[in-house]
Amino acid sequence: MQISPLIVGTMRWGIWGANHSEKQVQHLIETALSQGLTTFDHADIYGDYTGERLFGNTLQHCSVARDSVQLITKCGIEMPCANRDFKIKSYNYSAEHLLKSVESSLRNLRTDYIDLLLLHRPSPLMIPQEIASTFDKLKKEGKVKHFGVSNFSPSQFELLDSEFPLVTNQFEVSVNETKAFYNGTLDQLMLKKLRPMAWSIMGNYFSENSEQNLRIKKVLNELAPKYDATENQLLLAFILKHPARILPVIGTSNAETLVTLANGLRAELSREDWFKLLEASRGTAVE
Repeated sequence: MQISPLIVGTMRWGIWGANHSEKQVQHLIETALSQGLTTFDHADIYGDYTGERLFGNTLQHCSVARDSVQLITKCGIEMPCANRDFKIKSYNYSAEHLLKSVESSLRNLRTDYIDLLLLHRPSPLMIPQEIASTFDKLKKEGKVKHFGVSNFSPSQFELLDSEFPLVTNQFEVSVNETKAFYNGTLDQLMLKKLRPMAWSIMGNYFSENSEQNLRIKKVLNELAPKYDATENQLLLAFILKHPARILPVIGTSNAETLVTLANGLRAELSREDWFKLLEASRGTAVE
């Protein structure tokens, strides 16, 4: 599928974060598009089930053709909140729930199709054959073009992919959270020639004053003048260096940060500098 080099995450645009108005969301969308960022990441639960509608209502006021943007959304989590009467947080991948979720996302995003649908979290009770037949129905009806998963382990990915072809797995990767480098998640997608997507690419670097982050900051301060780059641009470069060709989801609600990170695509870390950041994250040299 066509996709921009950075994916614009919308989770914090609404009531879960900045609580932007439609006018402010329009500014974010238009800023992203001006930087060549045409892919937007959603989930039905964002903003207590209000985020998709905020974006969909706003997109109608932007001078952009539907086929020039790509809309990703996720489903499968049933989350109790003021807008839903679920009794407990759980996962639901029944055919009925998947079909209902897609219809709701189509209405809220005000579109005829979703470019990429992701299962938000793996469920111990998911039935691969039922999910696959539902995906096939949605594809044949033209309501969803591509399908993938989010936060799935390699074996969980393989279980579903054996029944229906998936195009990606979206999971957490950052200088703080490097387990995907070692647990086979990235290796599997490279073997299948599929591009992974990464969320929380800044990790907790800007939110926690931990020993790990103090070590990382020291290295970033050393590298910043060498690459003429900001801290967040270098953290992005750390993700982009991996040969799996990771597609980062940038979760900012600030237009200036969108521009900064788009410009950060030019920074390319050397191998040794990448390992300096990995060593700072680990607190020890590699073995």
